[in-house]
Amino acid sequence: MIDTLVPLGQVAAIGGVVAVGPLLWWHRRSRASTPAGRLRALTLLTLFLTFDLIVFGAFTRLTDSGLGCPDWPGCYASASPLGARDHIEAAQTAMPTGPVTHGKAWVEMIHRYLASGVGLLILVMMALSWRLPRGAGAPSPWLPTLTFVWVCVQGAFGALTVTMKLFPAIVTLHLLFGLGLLMLLAWQHEAYEPRPIAAPGRLRLAVLAVLALALLQVALGGWVSTNYAVLACDEFPTCHGGQWWPHMDFAQGFQLWRELGQRAGGGWLGFEALAAIHMAHRIGAAVVLSAMLALAWALHRPAPGWYKALLGVALWQLVSGLSNVVLDWPIVAALGHSAGAAVLMGLLTTLFARLKAQQS
Repeated sequence: MIDTLVPLGQVAAIGGVVAVGPLLWWHRRSRASTPAGRLRALTLLTLFLTFDLIVFGAFTRLTDSGLGCPDWPGCYASASPLGARDHIEAAQTAMPTGPVTHGKAWVEMIHRYLASGVGLLILVMMALSWRLPRGAGAPSPWLPTLTFVWVCVQGAFGALTVTMKLFPAIVTLHLLFGLGLLMLLAWQHEAYEPRPIAAPGRLRLAVLAVLALALLQVALGGWVSTNYAVLACDEFPTCHGGQWWPHMDFAQGFQLWRELGQRAGGGWLGFEALAAIHMAHRIGAAVVLSAMLALAWALHRPAPGWYKALLGVALWQLVSGLSNVVLDWPIVAALGHSAGAAVLMGLLTTLFARLKAQQS
C-alpha cells in the first residue's frame, strides 16, 4: 500500500505544479469578471487543456509508450523516470525496442502529470461552483461535481490500461471516457452563458443522432487503434491486394474481452480479424460522413457558421483518415485524426446545447 500511496502523492504534487501556471493565468485574466464569468473562463481553460490531454494521450498510444512505466502511479515506484533510471536501463538493455525505454517512460509520465493537473483544475472548478450563490447566473453545482467524479473514473481506467497491459477493451474505454469528459466540459461551458440558436425541433434530434453515430464511430476507431488494425487494409478504396471485400472474421475481431493480439480462447488474433475491425471502421466512416454532410446542409440557413465548421471537420477527418492508410500510418496523420475526432465531439455537444425549438 505504501508503495502505491507515496508515488501517488508525489505524482499528484507534480500535477499540482503543472496546474499552477494555468490557474495563475486564469486568475489574472478573469479577476474583473463576475463569479459566474470566472467559472465559465476556468471551464473553457479546462476544456482546452482536456483537449490537449486527449491528443497527448493519443501520442502516448501511437508511440507505444503506454507501458513506458509498467507500473502505476509512479515509474518503478518512483515519481519520475529519474528515480527509475536503473530499472529502465535494465529493461531497455534486455529489449532495446521493447515497451520500456527512457523516452517512452518520459512520455508516459508526462501524460500522467498532465492528467493530474487537469484533475486538479476540475477539483477547483467543483469547489468554486459550490461556493457560488444560487441564481448568480451559474448552472447547478452538481454538473461540475459529475465532471469531477467522471475524471476520477477516467483516472481509474488510466491505471487499468497499465496494470492490465494495454487490454484493448480497457484502452478503448479510456479513450471514450476522455472524450466524455471533453463533452461534459463543453456542455458545462455552454450552461454558464446560454447562446440559443432557434431551429426546428427535428434539427436538434438530428444533431443528437449524428452525435450518437459519431460516438460509435470513435469507439470503432479506438478499437482499430488499440488492436493495431490500421494497416490491415493498406490501400484505398480497396482493402488488400485489390480486394473490395477481403476475408474477414468479425466474430474474432469483435471479441471484446481478450488480451492484446490474442483471441478470447487462446492463440494469436488472425489477420482476417484485423481486416474485419478495419473494414467496420471504414464502413462506419462512410455512414458518419454522409450524416455529417446532411446535417451541415440542414444548418446552412439557421446556423451558417456551424454549417462551415461541420464541413471543415468532415473534410479534415476524411483527409487524415485516408492519410493513415495510404501513407502507412504516419504519426502526424494519426494525431490529426484523433484531434479531429475530439473536435467533432465537442462541436456536436456544443451545437446540441445551443439549439432550441423555434417558436411558432
